[in-house]
Amino acid sequence: MTWPEKSPALILHTERPPNLEMPLEYLRHDLTPNDLMFVRWHLSGLPRSVDLRTFRLTLAGHVERPLSLSFDELRALEPVSLVAVNQCSGNSRAFFAPRVPGVQWSNGALGNAKWTGVPLRTLLDRVGLRAGARCVTFRGLDTPPIQGPAPFVKSLDVDRALDADVLVAWAMNDQPLPMLNGFPLRLVVPGWYSTYWVKALTEVTVLDAAFDGYWMAKAYRVPATEGAVEAPDHPASDTVPISRMDVRSLLVQPESGARLRVGAPCAMEGIAFDGGSGIARVEVSVDGGASWRDAVLDADLGKYSFRRWRLTWTPTQPGSATIVVRATSVSGEQQRPAPGWNRGGYMRNVYERSPVVVS
Repeated sequence: MTWPEKSPALILHTERPPNLEMPLEYLRHDLTPNDLMFVRWHLSGLPRSVDLRTFRLTLAGHVERPLSLSFDELRALEPVSLVAVNQCSGNSRAFFAPRVPGVQWSNGALGNAKWTGVPLRTLLDRVGLRAGARCVTFRGLDTPPIQGPAPFVKSLDVDRALDADVLVAWAMNDQPLPMLNGFPLRLVVPGWYSTYWVKALTEVTVLDAAFDGYWMAKAYRVPATEGAVEAPDHPASDTVPISRMDVRSLLVQPESGARLRVGAPCAMEGIAFDGGSGIARVEVSVDGGASWRDAVLDADLGKYSFRRWRLTWTPTQPGSATIVVRATSVSGEQQRPAPGWNRGGYMRNVYERSPVVVS
């Protein structure tokens, strides 16, 4: 099955709604091509087309001057751009043991892109927050089936919403957003998991109270423990909404199970990222973690972006080997040596391990 504006290389997990994963090999692009960016929807009533002549973004609620802006009016505002990782909260859920419900993503529910739009703060300044404003909610054009789940509405505390890096974006990699990635507008909350990156954004509402909608109060919550870890037989009683991405790295090549040759240089390559401090160091082990070498980091595309790493290894003896990768962020956060577990299958950031065979 093919999907509009999307590569047939994407891996289909569900059709209604569409959830499509990018094969790991395409992480060799520093900026993920638009047709390869993963797709994640929660509700089956997603928009198939949008008429820009009638489309409006409304800003209302606990504000001084409610606004309804056309797409052209938004595009007339001073644009800004940044490069940021877009990653599903449940990326790598398929590797959780015991298994947890949800879309069984491997490692490809993520991508990296240049996002262009207007800072949300610019729009909130135009409408004027009234005293006592506490949070801002966001709703898109997607709708639930009759008697289905709650509308997909997310919220940010006012302080986060006013962060200069939070965008209402209309372009990805200098092109209009693909329909399946949120055309014509989507929220970009760099450094945070993409559950907050509301697609086909059409309503922004300021509240003077905490928001208790389903997708904040019930869904996308993690244990309020270090690393969001809980035991399968002792689930945590205290949970909080998921938010900032943790640090992680991925090995892109050689692929898992690759056959290497003794004496032949092997160009190892991958990516690392975190929730917005940037990547300080990537270390690679070719003996299962017994010893480590520092990888060379490519150019820094911004603190929210992938950071590509490279290292050459020349195997000296035949047999099985395990390549292990770990990253450290500028803030000092490190990946976990052993996998953690939570009931949602969220926030995997264990050392990445990949077996290879040398002959």
